[in-house]
Amino acid sequence: MAFGPTVPAALQPYLPIAVIAALDAVFGGVRAKLDRIFDDKQFVISFISNVLVAGVIVYLGDQLGVGGQLSTGVVVVLGVRIFGNVAAIRRHLFRA
Repeated sequence: MAFGPTVPAALQPYLPIAVIAALDAVFGGVRAKLDRIFDDKQFVISFISNVLVAGVIVYLGDQLGVGGQLSTGVVVVLGVRIFGNVAAIRRHLFRA
């Protein structure tokens, strides 16, 4: 990375989930823009809430001793949403 950001050690387990949640919000925003229903306020709220909820789920999983399983569940759910949004974007752009 150009700036060499550092993440505190306590937050490092949550970074991958936060990135996936943020990508879900970004692809959802792109899809909404292409569908002409994009709302910037809704995008910001979706972005922040996705990251926070995903982080809280993984944190609770860590506290309960099932962090790996809940992390996998979050990745699967968000992955399905991301691929759904990418498919909609592809259909919109390429009509395929």
